[in-house]
Amino acid sequence: MAELKEVLVPNIDTDAVQVIEICAAVGDYLEKEASIITVESDKATMDIPAPFAGTLAELKIAVGDTVSEGTLIAMMSAANAAPAKAEAAAPAPKAEAPVAQAAAPAPVTPVAAPSVGSSEVIEVKVPDIGGDTDVSVIEVLVAVGDSIDVDTGLITLETDKATMDVPSPKAGVVKSVTVAVGDKVSEGSLVITLEVAGSAPVASAPQAAAPVAQAAQAPAAQAATTTQVQEIHVPDIGDANDVDIIEVLVAVGDEITADQGLITLETDKATMEVPAPFAGKLVSLTVKVGDKVSQGSLIATIETASSAPVAQAAPTQAEPAAAAAAPTMAANRPSTPPVPFHPSAAVTASTGVVHASPAVRRLAREFGVDLTKVSGTGRKARILKEDVQAFVKYELSRPKATAATAVSGGAGGLNVIAAPKVDFSKFGEVEEIPLSRIQKISGPNLHRNWVTIPHVTQFDEADITEMEAFRKQQNDLAAKKKADYKITPLVFMMKAVAKALAEFPVFNSSLSADGESLIQKKYFHIGVAVDTPNGLMVPVVRDVDKKGIVELSRELTDISIRARDGKLKSADMQGSCFTISSLGGIGGTAFTPIVNYPDVAILGVSKSEIKPKWNGKEFEPKLMLPLSLSYDHRVIDGAMAARFSVTLSAILSDIRTLIL
Repeated sequence: MAELKEVLVPNIDTDAVQVIEICAAVGDYLEKEASIITVESDKATMDIPAPFAGTLAELKIAVGDTVSEGTLIAMMSAANAAPAKAEAAAPAPKAEAPVAQAAAPAPVTPVAAPSVGSSEVIEVKVPDIGGDTDVSVIEVLVAVGDSIDVDTGLITLETDKATMDVPSPKAGVVKSVTVAVGDKVSEGSLVITLEVAGSAPVASAPQAAAPVAQAAQAPAAQAATTTQVQEIHVPDIGDANDVDIIEVLVAVGDEITADQGLITLETDKATMEVPAPFAGKLVSLTVKVGDKVSQGSLIATIETASSAPVAQAAPTQAEPAAAAAAPTMAANRPSTPPVPFHPSAAVTASTGVVHASPAVRRLAREFGVDLTKVSGTGRKARILKEDVQAFVKYELSRPKATAATAVSGGAGGLNVIAAPKVDFSKFGEVEEIPLSRIQKISGPNLHRNWVTIPHVTQFDEADITEMEAFRKQQNDLAAKKKADYKITPLVFMMKAVAKALAEFPVFNSSLSADGESLIQKKYFHIGVAVDTPNGLMVPVVRDVDKKGIVELSRELTDISIRARDGKLKSADMQGSCFTISSLGGIGGTAFTPIVNYPDVAILGVSKSEIKPKWNGKEFEPKLMLPLSLSYDHRVIDGAMAARFSVTLSAILSDIRTLIL
C-alpha cells in the first residue's frame, strides 16, 4: 500500500491567504506541479501545486478557509514510494509568484527633477516578481489621463501558476502607458510614467549619477499635449435597426469621461445607453430625441487630448523616450456592445471554476457579482473588467420580480413591455398605501404561476342538498353536547377531493423541473386558501384521507385562527397536493382560480343557491354548489378534467360514497 504523505502550503511570503478554488478532487491522479488549490490575497492569486505525482487521498481544507505557510492542505499517495521519502519532508516548491511580492510597490525612478515646480514625472517599473522573466501582460488597468491612488493596480501579469497586479507606488496622474496587453515584461521593465505632486526638487538617487548628467543635457520625455477630433458611432446593437433615441444625456461643451452615457436607445425589448469610448470634450451632437439610428450611425464628435513625448535632439543612454509613446491600449479600447446582447444572458449553470485577476475579483466583490455566471472574453476565457461591467449592466436591464412586474428572467421566462407610468394625482386626490409583506411575497409567485402554467378552467355544479341537511343535523347535535368543533361545508369538500385524487392520480402529481416526467405523490395533503387581514395565505392540512370529519373540523379551525393571527410557520404552508379556494361565504357564481405551483390543479368554490332541477317528472328545489376547477393543461387534458369534476360532484351529492 502506498505511503500517504502530507502536502503543505509552501513559502508564500505573507501571513495568510484565502482559499478561493479547489482544483482537484479526492481520488484524482495528479502529475507533479498540477494545481491542488488556488489562493488569493489583496494583490494576487496563485496556485498551490502538487510537490510530486500521485493520487489525492484526502483534502484538509475547503473554499473560504484561510491558510498560511506550513498549513496542511492535503494527503497524497506517491506514485513511487522510494523517491517520495525525501520529498515528503520538504514543503511544496515555492510558488512562482509569491503573493506578498506581487503587492510590493513598484520601483520609482524620477524622470526629471523640477526646479521649483509643484509636480514631477516618475517612472514606474515592474517590481520583484520572484525571479520570473518574460511574464505576460494580460490586462492594462489604467489609461493616460487617469488619476490614481497609491496601490491602484496598473497592469495584471500572469505566469503559469499565478496572476498578480502591479500596484502604483504613489498617487498621481498617468502621463503615458508603455505596455500593452500581450507584451512580455520582467523585473525593472517600464510600465508607466506618473505625474506626482511635489513641493521641492527631488534628490537624485544614488545610482542616478550618470543619468542625471544626461538629464541635464536632454530632459526626459515631457508631455506635449495634442488634440484631435474623433467621431463616435453607434456600436453593435445586435439585429436592431432604426432604433429610437429616447434621451440625449450630454450637451455640446460637456467634458466627457470614458464609458459615460451619451444617448439612450429603446427597442421593443430593452433600453440601452451608448457610452463614450474615450474621454474628451463634446464638440458636436448629430442626433436628437426622436431620431432613429442603427449600427454605425454618427452620434457625436469629441475632442480628445493625448500626451506624446517631445522629440529630443540628443540621444540618451537610458531607455529610449520612444517607450513613452507606446500605444495606450486602454484609452482607445473599443466599446463593448450594449448590454441586452451580453453573452452571459444564456448562462444558467455555475461551473465553480473562474479565471480572473485580483483586480477583477475585487470589482466583482464590490458589485456582488458571482463570477461563475460571467462569460470571459479574455485569453483562455479569462474574465476581464469589461466582462463584469457588461454583466452588471445586463442584470440591471432585466425585468425584476416584483408584485407589479414579476417576470422570470431565467428559463421559461417571458419578456413583457413595461407598464406606462401614470400620474394619477392629476385626475384627483390620491393616497399611496404600501403593500403588505404577504402581498409582496405572493404577488410575484401568483404572476409566475399565471404566465408559466397554461390554465384551463372546468365549470360544474354539485347537488349538496343532502350533505347540507346532514351537516346541519350534526352541528345541532354537537351544540347540544357543547362540543368544541363546528362542521363546515369545506371539510366535506376536502374529504371528497382526497377521494377523487385517489381515483385520478394524475391530479395528485407535480411536473418535474425538466418537464420530462411526473412526480406522483402517495400522500394526500390539501391546501386551503384563507383570507387574512394581511392577504391570502394557503396553510396545508396533511393526510386528509386518514382523518375523520370531526378531526378535520378541529384542525381546520385551528389553522384558520393561526393564519389570521399571523402565527403560521413556513412549514405549515408547504407540501400541498391540491388546493381549495372557497368564496362561498362571500358570494359569486364562478371564478378562475390560479394553480398553486407545484400543484397541477386547484378547486374554486362559489356561493351555493337553490335552483329548480328536473327529476323526470317535476322540478325540485335543490341546493347547488358552483365548482371551478383550474388545471395545468401540460399535465391534464380536458377529458380527464371533466371526469374528475363529474366524480367530485357525484361524491358531494352523495357523501355516503366517502366510506366506500
